[in-house]
Amino acid sequence: MAFSGALSNLGTVAQVPAPDELPPGLREEYLAGMRATLGMLAAIAKRLAAAGSDREALETLRREAHKIHGSAGSFGFMEASRLAAGMEVTAKDWVARPGDTDMDRGGLAGWFVTRLAEMLKLEVPEAPAPPPRLIIRRPSAAQKAAASPAPPSKPLAPATRPEPPHASPPRPQVAPVVPRRPSQPQSAPRPTPPAPTPPAPKPPPKAAPPPRPKAAPQPPPQSAPTPPPKAEPKPPPKPPQVADGESIPWLVSPEESTPAKRPPAATPPKPPPQVVQPPPVVEQRPVVESPPTAPPSVPEAAPTVPEIILVEDDPALADLLEYGLRARGYRFLSYRNGSDALRELLALEVAGTRPVVLLDVDLPGLDGYSVLNALERDRPGAFRVVFTTVHGGEAEQLRGLEAGALDYLVKPISLRVALEKIRRWVGR
Repeated sequence: MAFSGALSNLGTVAQVPAPDELPPGLREEYLAGMRATLGMLAAIAKRLAAAGSDREALETLRREAHKIHGSAGSFGFMEASRLAAGMEVTAKDWVARPGDTDMDRGGLAGWFVTRLAEMLKLEVPEAPAPPPRLIIRRPSAAQKAAASPAPPSKPLAPATRPEPPHASPPRPQVAPVVPRRPSQPQSAPRPTPPAPTPPAPKPPPKAAPPPRPKAAPQPPPQSAPTPPPKAEPKPPPKPPQVADGESIPWLVSPEESTPAKRPPAATPPKPPPQVVQPPPVVEQRPVVESPPTAPPSVPEAAPTVPEIILVEDDPALADLLEYGLRARGYRFLSYRNGSDALRELLALEVAGTRPVVLLDVDLPGLDGYSVLNALERDRPGAFRVVFTTVHGGEAEQLRGLEAGALDYLVKPISLRVALEKIRRWVGR
């Protein structure tokens, strides 16, 4: 098997130690999850040994190899990551040609499980026996005829006896008439006497009308007051009687009286002289130019707006990145598939902060390119997208950058390098 030799050559690479930033316990959790994954892959190998064209088993093998390719190196198992990369390519070819079973697919898948367990220093699990398949066979025509019930036979008609030629038809028998006894007339039922009606209640006695109030005695009419007698006007005083030839000095006619002299008009006061003050001396100072204003700063993010949004379907790699973001104090959201992430991002208020979206390309259901196209169409400029993928070739990176991505993170991801890039993207 040429492919088996190619995969075995990948195991000669030196084991990469776990990164120093990994906490004690996260690596053990990854290995515990890989034990369950190895058991599932062993069952897939048995299914392919029984039927190499099992499309469901082939697709499961490709998907799990893709996850191991992207996450094993991030936990320090670069050897296992490269081994899974070769298995992913092979499984993808098997999915494209399920009927081509020239190669022993079950045997090669079993070898992949054994070699992967050795690289992870885990025991090879025993695959559970696959459930028996129900084989439904169609019955033949003879079996159908034997199994079908026989049709019911038709009932025979009763035999009729021939009548004699000269026999007269039988006379109808008449039943004797029995006289009926006259029925005794039944006595009519006595009518029930009507129930006695209760006597009507007597009306209460009418109350005597209240006595009318007596009118109060009116006072006698008062006579109008007599007006006081009018006072008679006093006669005007008589002028003093003077003798002939005498004159009264104070009786002077207006024509004979001399007009009184008017006082001279007062002259208005002169205004005070105006004092002319000299103009103030203005001290000339050198003009100091103000420094240029700083450019407007980026609006600070609200406590509820995330700085990082992680969309990753591999639970092991997602846990690793979440640990790093939490240790550095970032606000982040995490999703496991593209459909949920797109629905939440379209409704998320970012307040002009433009969060960074770490978006996996190979997502189940809705891939990363579809999510990016929807965000560019419905929320242009609201997010900055960074693709994370195992396909780090030149053509793949150019495709993502032309689609509108900010940058690329190639799996397996180094947590230290990823956190340094995130710090620069966020602007801390």
